[in-house]
Formats: sequence, structure tokens, C-alpha cells
Amino acid sequence: MIIETNNREETFELGKNLGEQAKRGEVYCLSGDLGTGKTVFTQGFARGLGITEPVNSPTFTIVSEYEEGRLPLYHFDVYRIEDIEEMEEIGYEDYFYGEGVCLVEWAELIKELLPETYVLVTIEKNPEKGFDYRKITVTNSSLLD
Repeated sequence: MIIETNNREETFELGKNLGEQAKRGEVYCLSGDLGTGKTVFTQGFARGLGITEPVNSPTFTIVSEYEEGRLPLYHFDVYRIEDIEEMEEIGYEDYFYGEGVCLVEWAELIKELLPETYVLVTIEKNPEKGFDYRKITVTNSSLLD
């Protein structure tokens, strides 16, 4: 599925729609350069789960937990992971195979730890189509290999 958005609100709304459909145990991998809208997408996704507290990128904590929605949301940002063992130290398996939904930014950096199936969300800019234009591709499977 390919969706084109032209502003933050549309990117948020797409995230919200996917969050409303999310199921326990699913892992969503977000791929995209810095500034493409991964956090805006995640904020919408959280809202779709019924989470109303502020959602920010967990850049310095690796994972942020949001428990108030219909399912818990575990938001990972693994951009600063220096050693894959850091993921084991935080108990990533409990999150990936637990009762909530995981969103993982920069998942390609930990591809060997990802479950067999996941949803890949790739967000791309195209300045020729406008500053806020995004092409968002959503696919199921392990396409990061």
C-alpha cells in the first residue's frame, strides 16, 4: 500500500488509522531519513490506540512505554544503539513478543532481532512535490533483509 500525504495532519491521520487497526503482538518498523515524519506518524498511531499523553521520539532512552490505550505501545528509537547487546539488556523480547504493539524507528539497525513477520512503514520525502509531501509505503513481511 502506498499513500501520499501533503502535510503533517495527513501523516498523523494515516498513523492514527493504522493504530486503530493494530493488534496485540504486532511490530511496526519505521524507516526514513531524519525529518521525514516518523514521530508525527507515531503520534497518530498512538492516538489510534487511544493514547492521549504526549508522544515524543525516545532517542535517548531507546524505548518509551505508553500503557493507557486499548493496547500498550512500546516506541523504540534504535538510532543510537552501538551494540546489539543493548537491546538484550533492555529485554527487547518481552516487548516484541508481549501484550502490546511495538513501533521501531531505524529498525534496519537491529534487523537480526526482528520477528519473522512485521509491518514495514517507509516514509520518503520528495522536495519537488513540496516541503511537506511524503510518500509512505506500508508492507507486511521482512523486507529489510
